[in-house]
Amino acid sequence: MGVSQRVGWQPVLSGELATAAVASARDVSNRLTSLKLIEEAVAASATQTAFPRSTHWVPYTISQGYSGLALLWAYLDACFPQQRWDLTGRQHLELAARGAEAASGIPPGLFSGLSGLALSAWQLSRNGTRYQRLLNNLDQEITAQANVLAQGMLQPQDGIGVGDFDVISGLSGVGAYLLCRREKPEGAAALACVTEALVQLMENDQELPHWHTPVHLLWDNEIMQMYPHGNLNCGLAHGVPGVLAFLSLAFQNGSQVPGLKRAITRTADWLCQSRCDDQAGVNWPTAVPLEEVQTPNGTVLLPGSPQSDGPSRAAWCYGSPGIARSLWLAGEAVECDKYCELAVSAMEAIFRRPVADRRIDSPTFCHGVAGLLQIALRFANDTGKSVFVDESCTLVRQILEHYRPESLLGFRNLETADHEIDQPGLLDGAPGVALVLLAAATNVEPTWDRLFLLS
Repeated sequence: MGVSQRVGWQPVLSGELATAAVASARDVSNRLTSLKLIEEAVAASATQTAFPRSTHWVPYTISQGYSGLALLWAYLDACFPQQRWDLTGRQHLELAARGAEAASGIPPGLFSGLSGLALSAWQLSRNGTRYQRLLNNLDQEITAQANVLAQGMLQPQDGIGVGDFDVISGLSGVGAYLLCRREKPEGAAALACVTEALVQLMENDQELPHWHTPVHLLWDNEIMQMYPHGNLNCGLAHGVPGVLAFLSLAFQNGSQVPGLKRAITRTADWLCQSRCDDQAGVNWPTAVPLEEVQTPNGTVLLPGSPQSDGPSRAAWCYGSPGIARSLWLAGEAVECDKYCELAVSAMEAIFRRPVADRRIDSPTFCHGVAGLLQIALRFANDTGKSVFVDESCTLVRQILEHYRPESLLGFRNLETADHEIDQPGLLDGAPGVALVLLAAATNVEPTWDRLFLLS
């Protein structure tokens, strides 16, 4: 069960649906070659958004900057190598690099830091034959910062903020990039250091995991009110599934850090035990709350019971799709059929739920349909099960229903029912949609989804 069933990347689309998917992806891409149009979209999104604190263009980032666009050009260059998308990629990579040079104190994080810029350069480098000077310079800074952060995590602490270990800002995301550079001595050394730190974070003989987040380290007042004693985050983007996915990929790629296999099984077992199933089947909560418990030695914090907070979002960032992918990777890494079978069951349950209950109205990646589609594509290729092929086609149709030729970029991010955003960033915008549509319709493996720790 845990062994991939197919050799090479197989598109799930054919015929008119494939043609429509590629056409819309290419339309988005053609629009994004215009720097003027990108500037218009940046300005428009700033006035349209309901979340101005989190919607802003930062040129060097992969989430909302030219680095993310460079990732799109890298995949287009791989899909259509004679069409010179690499030239657009070089232009946007230069803009991203200039943005980084003009900034100061850039962290190493994947989605808003140096690792994202480096991942785009690596993807665009045609197997390391280009941008070697840029990559070496970035590696020098990333590995230095990663080593410092990893050493800090090795120090005793009572709880931890998710930004220290997650995919978005933390060591799991930095590790995702370092996996790409493991053939370099400095990359391998930093990768080992990051892996060791995350292995230790997952080692726990107590009822309360080391990686729990106390209430004062939760990110806003609303979340603090929901979890007044803190929580254990279950989202792939910000929680322990991201750590599990990274550790599993590190193990698959030959890491020999002591305790790594044990950390994978312990973390996967915790996720297996923290389910919160619904009528459709396997599911998980957004987070497991911490509770105060009276003991003979006083009041202590312990994990509470996994509880549903309403229909669970079926997205990459939070919900069972991301968790299922991390369990699949764990099952393949340690050759455990139980993890792979649960992952498949969780994915099948998603498609038994009404579309409205999935809570992913936007066509975009992070918390939208494109993210679920990319995970479904991975399961379709890894298992060969027709359900994932068929449901992937349905998701493509759902995305194409959001295609708006009259909009600036062809697809808009649906923040809320009343806020459609002309978002040029990859994480929540049109570029991420184009990437996934191409992955569904072409035979070129989307290695870019290492960014999301899906491969």
